[in-house]
Amino acid sequence: MSTVIRDTIDRLLQRINAISDVGPGFTRPSYSPLESQAHAVIAEEAHALGLAVTRDAGLNLFARLPGRDRDAPAIHIGSHLDTVAMGGAYDGQAGVTGAMALAAAFVESGEPPPVDLVVTVTRAEESVWFPVSYAGARAALGRLTAAELQAKRSDTGRTLYDHILEEGGRPDDILSGPGLAPARFIELHIEQGNVLDNAREPFGIVTGVRGGLRYREARIDGTWAHSGGPARSERSDAVFALADLIVGMDKEWQDALDRGQDLAVTFGRVDAASSEHAFAKVPGRVDFCVDLRSDTVGVLDELDGLFKAQIAGIEAARGVRFDLGPQSRSQPTKLSVALGDQIAAGAARLGYSPRRMLSGGGHDAAAFAQAGWDSVMVFLRNWNGSHNPDEGMDPADLAAAVEVLHAAIRDGGKGGGH
Repeated sequence: MSTVIRDTIDRLLQRINAISDVGPGFTRPSYSPLESQAHAVIAEEAHALGLAVTRDAGLNLFARLPGRDRDAPAIHIGSHLDTVAMGGAYDGQAGVTGAMALAAAFVESGEPPPVDLVVTVTRAEESVWFPVSYAGARAALGRLTAAELQAKRSDTGRTLYDHILEEGGRPDDILSGPGLAPARFIELHIEQGNVLDNAREPFGIVTGVRGGLRYREARIDGTWAHSGGPARSERSDAVFALADLIVGMDKEWQDALDRGQDLAVTFGRVDAASSEHAFAKVPGRVDFCVDLRSDTVGVLDELDGLFKAQIAGIEAARGVRFDLGPQSRSQPTKLSVALGDQIAAGAARLGYSPRRMLSGGGHDAAAFAQAGWDSVMVFLRNWNGSHNPDEGMDPADLAAAVEVLHAAIRDGGKGGGH
């Protein structure tokens, strides 16, 4: 069994990562022909295993291996194949290849899983392309809204509706529901930090997913001026204003941690490089984005208030004006304790003791949990961070996690109830 698991992982990672826009790294935008080509690879491999392949109105892919009890809720396992621009080789890909390896292990064993096993490959998980959290998964679940279908992709300026239609989907049918009935969902994914790598542990079980509060299109308007002319007190310098905000929010972040709150603050894009900006100019505009993340809604709301208080003080002191643009959010989500326990029991049978841990990044597993599913994640050891060309993962860690899932599902029966 271990051979088919490792062979499937190695082959699929190579095939999927051969599909990309120009490097460095790997780029497959959400609802693009490149994402569709990667899905086609999985469909081909699933057909070769004898799995029944279907796609829904949002073009999420489902490859079903029949189980012994066809009437019981299925176990869905998978992830996504879109990437951020110039991303890595494993974010999303590892979860999909692991899911296919699990199906291949059951097929090779000749012993069907206790219930249907459904390899689930979602679309548009990376919200850098559309300002919509978990767009593909929420389309599958019947939870995407008409307003969200009008969200525009960051590189093309065209709507989510148009991109789904162009790739062969049925965006109008997404809104008619009812979406997938609650079942169980397992997502394998590289950790987006270094907890497991520092501890030299191959994988861990995720107990919850942080939520996010974001301003993706914020800007500061000051006054353009000659750099040698106006005195300090006469300037409205947009870049200094942003520097004040960044330093102030760094202090608010540390204060929150000192209070025992969970928080991460990121200024992910700073743009002061338009044709108006130049040497010998006081900058009159800067564009930026900010991303606040926490496991608690109250912390996000509290920090949003402190963020706006910082802005009010900076506007008064610097003579600038902030325009934050629209706010977008994703909700903090608890994952299934029971399903995590079932995986931990499978791990124990194979000699592992995986830690329980929080996910700092958002994942499709959160969308399934919010829709009433038993949903859990298994994190894989990763180094060099995530969302960059240097993502690191040992395929042997993924193979070990797949063997654990095989044992947990094979021996756990229906398990993992609400």
